[in-house]
Amino acid sequence: MSERVKIGFVGLGSMGLPMACNLQAAGYDVTGFDLRDEAMAKLEKQGGGRAASATAAAEGAGVLVLMVVNAAQARSILIGDGAAQAMAEGGIVALMSTCLPEDVASLAREVEATGRHLVDAPVSGGVAGAQAASLSIMAAGDPARIRALQPVFDVLGSKTYVVGSNPGQGAVAKSVNQLLCGVHIAACAEAMALAETLELDTQVMLDIVSGSAASSWMIRDRGPRMIRPPGEITSAVDIFVKDLSIVADAGRAAKAPLPLAAAALQMFLSASGAGDGALDDSQVIRSYRRLLGRE
Repeated sequence: MSERVKIGFVGLGSMGLPMACNLQAAGYDVTGFDLRDEAMAKLEKQGGGRAASATAAAEGAGVLVLMVVNAAQARSILIGDGAAQAMAEGGIVALMSTCLPEDVASLAREVEATGRHLVDAPVSGGVAGAQAASLSIMAAGDPARIRALQPVFDVLGSKTYVVGSNPGQGAVAKSVNQLLCGVHIAACAEAMALAETLELDTQVMLDIVSGSAASSWMIRDRGPRMIRPPGEITSAVDIFVKDLSIVADAGRAAKAPLPLAAAALQMFLSASGAGDGALDDSQVIRSYRRLLGRE
């Protein structure tokens, strides 16, 4: 794939914007669209273009990257607004959002009917991974299309895992990943809330669990923010409300019981319902504190 291939990029949020900027810096011709004018202005400052709409960003593009909220929004853009049809003939959509597997599979068929193709390629690594171009990409789709996108993926991430040949399988892999992430964060919050209730020094307790067999990446990353006042936001509580809801839906579709994921989802829902949805996901600890009468 030529480095000057035109790339449309829709969804310049906290992850999408640095991803688009990394592609522009790597020599791609990137035109972005987002509902926030300031996000498009930042891409322009890096040499990228701004579009008046998602369909305009897709116009003539060989690749269209979507970092949108969910599959419904992706379908509205690709099919409802005609962005897929606006792409170059044979163009490839890289759907990099976290979506329900069955929705991705259905959307891929609709995109295929336009003469374009969809690769299911959700990512893990958060804002830090997007900024550092170190995302993990879980790709599923036609092997030839994945190979065509590999130079793009190499700019965006440090690892690409090909998890299947059918769109939707990437979403399954991301669901499994998010199940573990959500449960780990909730378990860490429960443990640190217990430490607080028992009047332990939470920093000392965090040092213990971070360096013992109890440790996890989430404990080391989110734990310090749990014992500080709310501030830095890496990923919001409401992101895990969405992602764990997708996990629950995937489990129901497969008739697979997911009791730990269900419990974690309830704690994130509790935090969101109490007004903490926009806070960093580490602040799910506030749900435990409320149950304990400490918030």
